[in-house]
Amino acid sequence: MKWIHTADWHLGKIVHGRHMTEDQRNILFHSFLQIVDEERPDAVIIAGDLYDRAVPPVEAVDLLDEMWRELVLNRGIPVVAIAGNHDSAERLEYSSKLLRQVGLHIVGKLDPTSGPLDVAGVPFYPIPFLEPARVRHILGIDSIRTHHDALEAVIEAYGTIEKDAITIGHSFVAGGLETDSERQLSVGTAGQVAKGLYEPFSYTALGHLHNRDAIQSERIAYSGSLMKYSFSEVNHEKSVDILEWNGQWTRRRRALTPERDMRQLTGTLNELLAPTFYQQQKTDDYLKIVLTDDTALHDPMAKLRTVYPNILHLELELLRRQEQTSTFERETLERRSVEEVYLQFFEAVHDRTAPDAVKQMIEEGDV
Repeated sequence: MKWIHTADWHLGKIVHGRHMTEDQRNILFHSFLQIVDEERPDAVIIAGDLYDRAVPPVEAVDLLDEMWRELVLNRGIPVVAIAGNHDSAERLEYSSKLLRQVGLHIVGKLDPTSGPLDVAGVPFYPIPFLEPARVRHILGIDSIRTHHDALEAVIEAYGTIEKDAITIGHSFVAGGLETDSERQLSVGTAGQVAKGLYEPFSYTALGHLHNRDAIQSERIAYSGSLMKYSFSEVNHEKSVDILEWNGQWTRRRRALTPERDMRQLTGTLNELLAPTFYQQQKTDDYLKIVLTDDTALHDPMAKLRTVYPNILHLELELLRRQEQTSTFERETLERRSVEEVYLQFFEAVHDRTAPDAVKQMIEEGDV
C-alpha cells in the first residue's frame, strides 16, 4: 500500500493582513495534485486543521470542496481527514456518513466505539483533536485533565489495537519544535502528549506542528504545514510524506512548491533598492525586510514596495536597537535606589559628580 500524509492546510488563513486562499489554491492544484498524479496513492491522509478557523470564509469552503472532488470523484482516491484544533468538529463532520459511501472519511468528533477504518485493507484509527473536557464528558472519566490524559484514555478505549494499524492524530508531542503560526493548545505543558502513547500503532501520522522535522522518529511524523504561515518558518521546506509498505513502513518526501515563497531580506535601504541586487531576487515573494541603516529613513515602505510589492513586515534595526536599549535602561533604573537615581540625575544635569553636601541632603531626604 502507498499513501500520502499531509496536514495543516489552514484554508482561509490570513498572514499579516494578506488573505492566502489564492496561494493555497495554487499550491494545491499545481503542486499537491501533481504529486498525487505521479505517485498514484491508495489513500490520502489529512491530519487536521483543514481550515484556519471554526467558521471559515466561503472561498476556503469552496476550495476544500473542489479538492474533495478532484481527489475522491475525479481520481477515485479514498481520503481520511480529521479535525484539528482550528476546525469546528461538528461543521467538518456534516454529512460524513453519506460522504463515506464514496470514499471520503471525515472524522470531526471523537467516537472511540467506532473502531478502525479499513482503507485498502489497512486499519486506520483516526483520532481528531482531543479537548480534555470533551473527552472527560464522552468517556465519563473525571481524572482526565490534560491532553496526555485524554489521548491515553482514548487509546485505552479502543481496546486491542489491530496489527499493522495506523493512527492519524492532531497533537503536540512533547519535545516537538514549535513555530509562531501554531495556536497554543493550553498553558505550559498541559497541551503536550508523550510520544510513547503512540507505541501500539505501526505508524502515526500527525498534524499540528508546522515543522516537518518537529520530532525525529521512524514511526511517528509530522508532515508539516501546506505552506509557510509565519516568518519563523522561512528556513523550512514544505512537503508531503509518501508512505509505502514493504514489510514495514518506509517514508520519503515530495516537496511542495508555492507560487510565492516567504523569505527575509536584510540590508540597508540603498542595498535592497540597487538593481544589481533586486534583479537577482524573486521580487514578488512574501517578504519580511530588515533595514540595517543607522540613520532615520523617510517612508522606506513606500520606496521598497516599488520593487517588492508583497512586503508583509518591515523591521528597522535602528528602532529595534533603541527599543532594546530603552528596555535595558528601564530595567536598570527599576533596580536602583531612589538615592542612586537622584545622583545620576544631578550628574546628567550638571555634568559633574554631586558634592558631599548634596549627597548628604539626598541621604537625609531633604530633596
